[in-house]
Amino acid sequence: MRRRLDLWALLSAIGLLAACAVAAPLLPTEGPHEEYRLGAGDHLRIDVFGEPDLSGEYDIDSAGALALKLGGRVEAQGKTARALEQAIEHRLAEGYVKDPHVTVSVLTYRPFYILGEVQKPGPYPYVAGMTVAHAVAIAGGYTYRASKRSITVAHFGDPTAQQYAVGEASPVLPGDLIRVPERMF
Repeated sequence: MRRRLDLWALLSAIGLLAACAVAAPLLPTEGPHEEYRLGAGDHLRIDVFGEPDLSGEYDIDSAGALALKLGGRVEAQGKTARALEQAIEHRLAEGYVKDPHVTVSVLTYRPFYILGEVQKPGPYPYVAGMTVAHAVAIAGGYTYRASKRSITVAHFGDPTAQQYAVGEASPVLPGDLIRVPERMF
């Protein structure tokens, strides 16, 4: 009887671990992961507490910077929202605003790109929680020549520009380049 209980406890623990692994997504469904790095094409809302004239919506330009109304150009490329908040606070504290408090929110993420054997290749707006299957659906679906088993993704900001083999359930991040190749036969 004891053996049966131990086996049941072990199977329950394994089942619980498997359920946790399935229930924990690779990315939160609310938006890209917490360490999201800003880049060209992101549209931001910047609020400076007590300074409505300095608050507003900003786009990160192709050089990876944004131009503040009073603080000038601030480098945003590769920073997290929190790191950008600190950089803006530091810039504004240099004689513009006494003890500034800044919040940065990403309103619109940079687009993802899909190329190859899909009906409508090109750039598309990123949607939180997106997978490769969602991206293909947004691009009108596969062509009849598509190789669904050879899809690759290159991540934005990866200095090696490495292509990773992915499946339809793999997550897509803002700025990703998805390639759907042609099948051989």
